[in-house]
Amino acid sequence: MSHEERQHALLSASSAHRWIHCTPSARLEERFPDTTSEAAMEGTLAHELAEIKVRHYFQTVDFGRQKYSRRFNKLKKEALWQDEMDRYTDEYLDYIKTTALALKSEPSVAIEKRVDYSAYAQEGFGTADCILISGGTLHIIDFKYGKGVPVEAAGNAQLSLYALGAYEAYKLLYPIEQVKLSIVQPRLDSISEAGYAIDVLLKWGEYVKERAALAWDGKGEYAPGPETCRFCRAKAQCRARSDYNVKQAFDINELPPLITPEEAGKRLLALEDIVKYQKDLQEWALAECLAGKAVPGWKAVEGRSSRDWTDMDKAFEFLQDKGINRAVLYEEKPLTLAQVEKVVGKKEFSEMVGDMVIKKPGKPALVKESDKREAITNKVTAAQAFGETI
Repeated sequence: MSHEERQHALLSASSAHRWIHCTPSARLEERFPDTTSEAAMEGTLAHELAEIKVRHYFQTVDFGRQKYSRRFNKLKKEALWQDEMDRYTDEYLDYIKTTALALKSEPSVAIEKRVDYSAYAQEGFGTADCILISGGTLHIIDFKYGKGVPVEAAGNAQLSLYALGAYEAYKLLYPIEQVKLSIVQPRLDSISEAGYAIDVLLKWGEYVKERAALAWDGKGEYAPGPETCRFCRAKAQCRARSDYNVKQAFDINELPPLITPEEAGKRLLALEDIVKYQKDLQEWALAECLAGKAVPGWKAVEGRSSRDWTDMDKAFEFLQDKGINRAVLYEEKPLTLAQVEKVVGKKEFSEMVGDMVIKKPGKPALVKESDKREAITNKVTAAQAFGETI
């Protein structure tokens, strides 16, 4: 299914986390164009590749080798094609194959299935990447090509809406008792899974009905914050977000000589979105200035200029003809470890030189307590200090 075929509802599943928590945002976003990014287009291309691989596996008769090869070769000609897409989509396919083969009975399979959840959110529909139904379990599997942060399946509004739509479509055909949600994010080596009884999902669906009704009418309370505002098209101009961040920045009343760790923790949470908001506001204001509109107190200027060759090869050839040694013009340096792994291939890299690689600890970073990584400290245990084994 191409990007053009993927239509989007006002109350889309992909933006559900936003309109469920910040109900007026759905109508507010209508005032802004739905633009896309190169990363999003790259993700769409990877999805199309993933789709034909899953179709070829489950629907070999209708989608045989010849049809698969033709589609595969067509995708390879796309400008955003990267060879690593082949490997990452193989990992997604491997997860689906392993999951299907582990089932006690052959599953019913739907690929790139348009699901209608309008019984819960007005005119709501979306496209589920892969649906497996077997033994009373409805399994929604989602492929994400992003490499920003791992996305969790537990409590995921997008997949839960897909599950509600799939349940409505198949409940008369299959005795669905359980729902399983899976998110495969191969570029982050992340697979997240969650399971619920169907009653739990349907109860959540009743809650969604109430929130969706408010969102459809553009009513309810704004709920600005890092997660709700992150992908909102109105985030730069939204007054609720602006007031929220100004309040966090300037409306801190207590002014003790020294703040405590408890106060620091609260303030870090309160100020979390301010830097992001400032960046969004600057980008919007710059676009306004470039369009010839006035933003009092600000203007657009040309940044620091840079130089580049009109024809580097020709210039270097000329310099060498004039006696400049080639070694002076070219710098030889090795590829990074990650670049070598990409060139050689992950599996081959591990087999050939995997024992020559060590994993150095990363630079300490401050994250929320909910982060799954283990906490570290500068405190040294007695065992570490004296080289003892425990």
